[in-house]
Amino acid sequence: MNAIITQGLTKRFKDKTAVDGLNIAVEEGKLVALLGVNGAGKTTTIRMLTCLSKPSGGSAQIMGYDVVKDADKVKRLTGISTQDTAVAENLTVEENLRFMAQLYLEKQAVNDAVEETIKGFGLGDCRKKKAKLLSGGWQRRLSIAMAVIGEAKVLFLDEPTLGLDVLARRELWREIEKLKKDRTIVLTTHYMEEAEALADYIYVMIDGRIRAEGTLAQLEQLTGRKGLEEAFVSLAEG
Repeated sequence: MNAIITQGLTKRFKDKTAVDGLNIAVEEGKLVALLGVNGAGKTTTIRMLTCLSKPSGGSAQIMGYDVVKDADKVKRLTGISTQDTAVAENLTVEENLRFMAQLYLEKQAVNDAVEETIKGFGLGDCRKKKAKLLSGGWQRRLSIAMAVIGEAKVLFLDEPTLGLDVLARRELWREIEKLKKDRTIVLTTHYMEEAEALADYIYVMIDGRIRAEGTLAQLEQLTGRKGLEEAFVSLAEG
């Protein structure tokens, strides 16, 4: 089953077309990378798929539900970790998680969800610490935990390791790997090694359109270049 399907998905802002007739199909349980330079339309695509922005044209379904007609159901099935770490700085780690859990879960399920998430993400030592006192890496980890706590079936990670040092980035990779087993994940990143390490399938987006798609091996074969970075540059410059 496909967890995400878009058909001609389009978003226009006055005279600018940010996403132009997007057609993708993401198999349930896979991690796909959506790659592109700044302004390619990646974040706009995610905003439409998570019901934060209404499409100008075309259609999109998440787990069979239309993002416009069934927005309430889609919102309950999706979680998003944005480029700007979406945590409430003056709330503790536990309070941030509890706030998100209360939005998505029945009252009796909140406590268990908070405890399971704290344990799963290794947040126990800082559960009573205000988010603003955490390092960038730990804030990112908390942001992803908040996206997951609603038991989202489809998770969108928009530049989840932006600005982190190499050690913090690798630590988050391990956390993302753990999430892959029972969720569908869409990852945007400018770090080609990140997509290479994590993605089952890759979409390359240029000027609002999909320029190429496939596994790393397929993109290497298409471009005649070795490694994702070289293949991406060839597609972006072509």
